[in-house]
Amino acid sequence: MSHPSASFSATVRVRLADQPGSFARLAAAIAAAGGSLGAIDLVRVERSTKIRDIAVLATDAAQLDLIVAAIRAVTGVEIVHVSDRTFLMHLGGKIAVVPKVPVKTRDDLSMAYTPGVARVCQAIVEDPEKVWTLTTKQHMVAVVTDGSAVLGLGDIGPAAALPVMEGKAMLFKEFGGVDAFPICLSTQNVDAIVATVCAIAPGFGGINLEDISAPRCFEIEERLRRELDIPVFHDDQHGTAIVVLAALLNALKVVGKKLEDVRIVTTGCGAAGTAVTKILLGAGAQQIIGCDENGAIYRGRPGLAPAKHEYAALTNPENEQGTADEMLADADVFIGLSVPGAITQAGVRRMAARPIIFTLANPRSEIDPEEIEDVAAVIATGRSDYPNQINNLLAFPGVFRGALDVRAHEITGGMEIAAAHALAGVIEPKELSADYIVPSVFDRSVAAKVAEAVATAARAAGVARTSP
Repeated sequence: MSHPSASFSATVRVRLADQPGSFARLAAAIAAAGGSLGAIDLVRVERSTKIRDIAVLATDAAQLDLIVAAIRAVTGVEIVHVSDRTFLMHLGGKIAVVPKVPVKTRDDLSMAYTPGVARVCQAIVEDPEKVWTLTTKQHMVAVVTDGSAVLGLGDIGPAAALPVMEGKAMLFKEFGGVDAFPICLSTQNVDAIVATVCAIAPGFGGINLEDISAPRCFEIEERLRRELDIPVFHDDQHGTAIVVLAALLNALKVVGKKLEDVRIVTTGCGAAGTAVTKILLGAGAQQIIGCDENGAIYRGRPGLAPAKHEYAALTNPENEQGTADEMLADADVFIGLSVPGAITQAGVRRMAARPIIFTLANPRSEIDPEEIEDVAAVIATGRSDYPNQINNLLAFPGVFRGALDVRAHEITGGMEIAAAHALAGVIEPKELSADYIVPSVFDRSVAAKVAEAVATAARAAGVARTSP
């Protein structure tokens, strides 16, 4: 069930008749339309009326329109204007470039720019490693997209993807202390994307690939990792995988099972699904069966695309065949990264005792949590209105912070697994419960702990240029 959310909210400025019952009628109309009242502010008092700003929250844009219409219909209430709070936040963009040093005198200018800057440039010519200490490279990440797989919107293009990339850059700074800049490319050609990112890479300490559709995202990331000596990280794959592994490690503690012993069934073998499978295998899982719309992926299945051939070689050790529901028989864990309706309640009831269900499709899950709450021991979703939200924000700021702190050449699988264990460890054993297997995204200790684990793993793997 959807809940009122700030993402569908508005500030409605109204003129109310200054008489008893005016506001009560207004509040009743909002409630009758399914809205939720937020802040109520008095703007000014007029001779026979009052001007108020009223924040209202809805479940979606259509309901927000219904609420405004309901307000408009109330006797004694005049709508002055309606401001969509989400659009207001985005006016003029959400990020800016801000100088770190003042430029108020001729001396300041001569050191920050010409002629003094020439000496700094020459120092980098003589010792290229000094670019890490004398420029923003040491804390700057490029957030790169082609706009082909944005959120749940799909292929909306680079311009429409820009608000999301700005948001990503904002979160990098707010939660990881990492500066990031959005790069939205007007091409979906793999060669062109790789060439462009390689060309701009000297100015960045890392590359975060974002919202690039499968299977192109696999080739783009693989080629960039080969050609660049800085971390390249496709967050839709690896950020999701890190948080899923962390959540599963804690969920298994709740139900008293071990990763190496459990039977895991997944739906969705795209970018996120493939990365989740690989990190689980790397962490010790032994029995994973991946399913797509045609059922279990197995070696020799006709018509498999190249990426799914590779997936089949890694998974389904007994080469089982059947639907996702059939594969759920005696499974301990289900992880959905696919579409609504991928599994059924009947399928979940075939699972082993105390099953773990991660139903991560957004905005509608593979199966509604309410349908399985009497069966599942632990449920996680991709949504903020249920407990245990699998949110990439728990991973990418700390991962890049740690990689940049040691000037890593790359982000290895071991660094990702270390990040997941650190994330899981944020929750003390005595605090673990079925409704609390991942920390809050607002827990400010998360990025620091993940960063420390990533930096340590980078040094152990020999991919660090320096100590933190």
